[in-house]
Amino acid sequence: MKISFNKKAQSGFTLIELIVVIVILGILAATALPKFSGLNGDARIASLNAVKGSLASTSAMLHGRALINPNPQNGVFQVEGGINVPMGTTGYANASTELAAAAGLSTDDYTVADEGTVLKITPKSVPSALATTCHVTYTEAASANAAPVIALANNLKCE
Repeated sequence: MKISFNKKAQSGFTLIELIVVIVILGILAATALPKFSGLNGDARIASLNAVKGSLASTSAMLHGRALINPNPQNGVFQVEGGINVPMGTTGYANASTELAAAAGLSTDDYTVADEGTVLKITPKSVPSALATTCHVTYTEAASANAAPVIALANNLKCE
């Protein structure tokens, strides 16, 4: 006598296996999320470092021009794009919105505030609550032998 049993081949996952996989993926996602949520602040800081470098190189180029021609016409140097950058008696550029424009900083991306001898540049993507801790300042040279001070905000915090 022959007895035959129909064995069905198992196909797919059991409900328990599926739940275990979903839980493991949830745990992995929860541990990775804080890293990715902090990238906005890192991107803003990288942007501010680029602004700082751009201001420094523009200031250095204008200072080089001032060494060659210490008396610019009407106290300004005209740069590419027809931008007239006002120069100080120190041989460095004055803190002005024109300096920011000459450095290639667009008012579409940055808020540029001329505060007398200080130029303050903040990315527009920064919430207003963080504007005091997420910016770059350009402070005019105090004397002919001193360079302007270009610095990131104290206690830099952009997120």
